[in-house]
Amino acid sequence: MIQVLASFFRSLAAVALAVILCAAPVVAGQVEWREVPSSTEGQQWWDAGSLRLKKDGTVSVLSRYSLRQEDDSPALGTLVVMEIDCSQQLYRDKQKNGLPQFRAEWQPSGSDPLIDGVLSGVCSSDELLSLS
Repeated sequence: MIQVLASFFRSLAAVALAVILCAAPVVAGQVEWREVPSSTEGQQWWDAGSLRLKKDGTVSVLSRYSLRQEDDSPALGTLVVMEIDCSQQLYRDKQKNGLPQFRAEWQPSGSDPLIDGVLSGVCSSDELLSLS
């Protein structure tokens, strides 16, 4: 009886592992970081695989940036879910490092070359055109 139960649980574990391994690529979206030109402030990227066209015509995208450090210490990165209005060239940060930014206001880039690069890259991307 013990051998039968042990065999059953081994088989069950093998099936569970197979399901997890097969489902992992389906659950995880493809990440395709696109770097925008760096500035004196730091570096920024946006993920082409995360583009989502919303019903109101705005675009949601995952972005990350690292501010340039004065010393040689590693730059700390920040993950941001941005919402972009391509028609008006406005953006707002909906989440920073997973924390919701309630009542985030629409704003222009303020001549920030990193934000300008994200707006330009996202709004002119082939991926966005294919979502329309």
